[in-house]
Amino acid sequence: MSRARWFQSSALLAMPVIGAILATSPAFAADPATPAPATSGPYISLGGGVNFENALTATESPLIGNPGSHSWHYNDGESGVFGIGWAFGTGLRLEVDTNYLNNQQNSVSGYGPGFRAGGLEQKVGGLVEALYDIHLGLPVTPYVGVGVGADAVNHNHWNFGPKSSSLPQGYYPESETGGDFAYTGIVGLSYPVTWVPGLSMTAEYRFLGLADPQPRIPYLTYPSGSTTPVGGGNIRLTGDYNQSIMVGLRFELFAPHGLTPGPDAASGAVIESPPPVTQAPVHTYLVFFDWDRADLTTRARQIVAEAAQASTQVQTTRIDVNGYTDASGGAAYNKRLSLRRAETVQAELVRDGVPQDEIAIQGFGEANPLIATAKGVREPQNRRVEIILH
Repeated sequence: MSRARWFQSSALLAMPVIGAILATSPAFAADPATPAPATSGPYISLGGGVNFENALTATESPLIGNPGSHSWHYNDGESGVFGIGWAFGTGLRLEVDTNYLNNQQNSVSGYGPGFRAGGLEQKVGGLVEALYDIHLGLPVTPYVGVGVGADAVNHNHWNFGPKSSSLPQGYYPESETGGDFAYTGIVGLSYPVTWVPGLSMTAEYRFLGLADPQPRIPYLTYPSGSTTPVGGGNIRLTGDYNQSIMVGLRFELFAPHGLTPGPDAASGAVIESPPPVTQAPVHTYLVFFDWDRADLTTRARQIVAEAAQASTQVQTTRIDVNGYTDASGGAAYNKRLSLRRAETVQAELVRDGVPQDEIAIQGFGEANPLIATAKGVREPQNRRVEIILH
């Protein structure tokens, strides 16, 4: 197995390990009831790390005088990325990235024994990427992505020659740059920094490949010991594959700041509305939910149990269970989420002894908020289910 293939397999296996370390480390421990939320709206991201470049196959024109295919080998180098994206609140994100890769050439093979090599290969490009956050209810959120674009490849003073010679046998007197189609695959993890709203740390593996064959590179040849070129030709490169491990940051540009649950949202609430003169009293219980979640916290289960017990102690003709969301996320998604919340509360009421045929459920999405907000704002008191005893 080549080093590149070994590293690719190892990197994919390492991502769950990185997630486990983040999830269990005391420095990064998160409240189990507060999983990583879905990103919504515009954001920026940046990252840096190490790039592992596969050995390239170089095919030279006959004019150069080195028939056949040869391999160019590179040291591990640097990688960086900066992106601007938009998240849709459902896990899907679209992002435009600019990337930078830098690797030093360390050797060549296929030219015979005793040859040395040097020079830099640098890549700068732009990619359009589609990414998807996989919400599993964990403190860390895995994500995957693919993208396409173009990279400019700069070969800077690449040279090779016999080790015994003080002058190069061949080299680029100046740097050469060519463009090529690029494609990428991404596997990563994000972890929200709770004390900075909208900020997340990221750790990711990126694969970047260039289309084959790449543009021709002009090349000069020199006899050993001479500074006068005797000929030239072109070189074609194939098999340019890059694998990077990077850490970075992602920041939501318009994340809500300073929005914390009020007393009712923090502990659950029971609201007794004054009864009309001609009707029986109406008792309303509020059950609050974490953002983008439909499961019950410990306190929420207590509130549902109180409602179930009250239904046996007062004259109840029907029980309405109405689900709601805040104004973040899409309207269709919010409608489904609010219904899932109502179904969760209904199931808990049934477990607490309430006959299912006495319960009517509805999901109203982001309609009828307790606190009016602008679109996209994550208001904790609007993420609720109302249990109404009639």
